[in-house]
Amino acid sequence: MARPVALITGVGRSVGIGAGIARRLAASGWDLALTHWSPYDERMPWGAETDAMEVITADLDGHGAAHATIEADLEDPEVPARVLDETERRLGPVTALVMCHCESVDSDLLTTTVESFDRHFAVNARATWLLIREYGRRFRSTSGTGRIIALTSDHTVRNLPYGASKGAMDRITLAATHEFAHLGVTANVINPGPVDTGWMSGETRRECAEHTPAGRLGTPRDTAHLVDFLCSPEGAWINGQLIKSNGGFS
Repeated sequence: MARPVALITGVGRSVGIGAGIARRLAASGWDLALTHWSPYDERMPWGAETDAMEVITADLDGHGAAHATIEADLEDPEVPARVLDETERRLGPVTALVMCHCESVDSDLLTTTVESFDRHFAVNARATWLLIREYGRRFRSTSGTGRIIALTSDHTVRNLPYGASKGAMDRITLAATHEFAHLGVTANVINPGPVDTGWMSGETRRECAEHTPAGRLGTPRDTAHLVDFLCSPEGAWINGQLIKSNGGFS
C-alpha cells in the first residue's frame, strides 16, 4: 500500500520535537516532508545545526520513508503555498499537516518591539492560517484520514509575543474542526509542556522538573507518541481539542 504523506513544519534540529515526530511517523508508515529555516536557528542561542537534516533523514531512511526537506521562511506569506506545491511535486498530496514551526524570542510587556511582535504573529499565527488554508483547498485523501495538528504554549509572562501569537494559532487551528468537517479532517492542538531541546538553563530544567509529578521534563518522544496516535485511525474520534500532554506540569 502507498504510504500517506505528512508535512511537518519546523524540523530544523535533530533534538527537536519536530524531528521526534518525524521519526515516529516514519516508523508508523508515513512519508515525510519537513520544513526548516536555518537563519532562525542561527540567531538563536543554540545556533544552527549544520548537519541536522542529514541526521534526521538518515533515521527516516531506516524506516523506509520517502522524504523531502524544504527550506521555508514562513514569515513570507507566499511561502506556505510553495511548501505545499513542493511537497505535492515530490511526494504527493498531504494527508497530515503537523505544525511545529515557531518564532520564539523572549521579551515582556515593556521590552517587546513592534517588529518582534509582528514577526511572531506572522510566523506563529498567519503562517499557520495560510498552511491550513492551502491544506484544505488541496485535500484529496480519503474522508476520515485527514489530520491537522499544531503545537502550542501557554507561556506569556516575559514571553509576550510568543505566547500571544500561539494563543491566536490555537483558535485558527481549532476553527478547522468544523470548517473542514466536510473533508473528514480532524484538527487538534497539543501543549507539550516544558520540553528541553537545548534552550533551557540548568535552573529552568530544575524548576520545571520540580513542578512535574514524575520529576522529569518532557521529551520529543512523549509528544511524538501522541501525534502518532492522533494521526492513526484509532485517534480519529479526538477532534477540536487543546490537549495538555505535559505530565501534569503546573
